Amino acid sequence: MARTGRRPGATQTREKILEAARAQFSEKGYDGATIRGIAREAGVDPALVHHFFGAKDQVFIAAMRLPYDPGEVLRRIIADTRHDRAEAIVRFFLDVWEDPRTRAPMLALVRSAATQEQAATTVRGFMKDILFHHVAGELGIPALRAALVASQLFGMVLVRYVIQVEPLASAAPDEVIALYAPALRAVIEE
Repeated sequence: MARTGRRPGATQTREKILEAARAQFSEKGYDGATIRGIAREAGVDPALVHHFFGAKDQVFIAAMRLPYDPGEVLRRIIADTRHDRAEAIVRFFLDVWEDPRTRAPMLALVRSAATQEQAATTVRGFMKDILFHHVAGELGIPALRAALVASQLFGMVLVRYVIQVEPLASAAPDEVIALYAPALRAVIEE
């Protein structure tokens, strides 16, 4: 009698493909990554990648999902008035980028945003829905000032993690927080 139900190892195979996709998109961006390259890195046949995810854009979307809701985390950080909000916002951003679970998808997303509309739309949506909404709404500041906060944070990300300009790229997170927080504080507390 033939076995029915879920194939053994499917979850691990799917996760292995997602890890390979994150690595490929992070290293090569959306345009440079291929289904064949993802499959090769995952040690599977390209047909299996198609089976789990379909086309490359669907692999990209699945690989970019974060393991938590950044909007909810940011909302809680901003609502906590026991700490300096500017420092907490910079620390949150650095924590996202320093965490190996989120760095690869975020790198892939930022690198791909310049050349791939889906990635650009995702970054714009993140900035609008999460940064502008939560920062402007929770802090009671105009959207333009929230956009300035976002531009400072994304500028830091671009220089520190994407382009990796020294000495910012290798600076300790606490040092970066100490340098960036006053600029953010000036924008959010005017």
